[in-house]
Amino acid sequence: MRVVVAEDLFLLRDGMVRLVEAFGHTVVAAVDNGPAALAALLEHRPDVAVVDVRLPPAFSDEGLQAALAARRAVPGLPVLILSQHVEQLYARELLADGHGGIGYQLKDRVLDAGQFMDAVQRVADGGTALDPTVVAKLLGRPLRADPLAALTERERSVLALMAEGLSNAAIAARLFLSEGSVGKYTTAIFGKLGLVGDEDTNRRVRAVLAYLDAGRAG
Repeated sequence: MRVVVAEDLFLLRDGMVRLVEAFGHTVVAAVDNGPAALAALLEHRPDVAVVDVRLPPAFSDEGLQAALAARRAVPGLPVLILSQHVEQLYARELLADGHGGIGYQLKDRVLDAGQFMDAVQRVADGGTALDPTVVAKLLGRPLRADPLAALTERERSVLALMAEGLSNAAIAARLFLSEGSVGKYTTAIFGKLGLVGDEDTNRRVRAVLAYLDAGRAG
């Protein structure tokens, strides 16, 4: 894969570059600020980008805004956002366009090379990779919005793992179910959320977006 890395801390940026390259991929640009991140994303149109939320010059949300601007110019451009703390609004904004290829991970995950690169790969493949901490925080809040309230407890558990970016096979293993059963739960979730007659990947992303919306409303 061709990868762009945007991180202002030299040691973390250099570590991610080395890690990505150790897994056989190519880092086409490694930058340390928001404007340079946007320029690199638009110039290289990478297979996936890893972008810190807070970048110079203001250290607010320059990384996020660069990612959003790049995805407006190149719909579906795969971006994995890194953050020091859980910010549910960031995940919501990233998923708002309905396209896949989005991840939101805490920086601590970089310390687990396998887990981090798995998230990078899922995003590059057009899926989602939400940090389990984000999902857990959403689960701890009341889900008030319809039609999400119509989901059963098991369907809600499946949707929570879907939000992390897990495949049906991985969800089945996590919940000790058959893959066929997970497929039935997934179909039921799509039906209750009114997500029918669409590409399966897009329906998964839209279901996750509905989940995040409900958590935000709660």
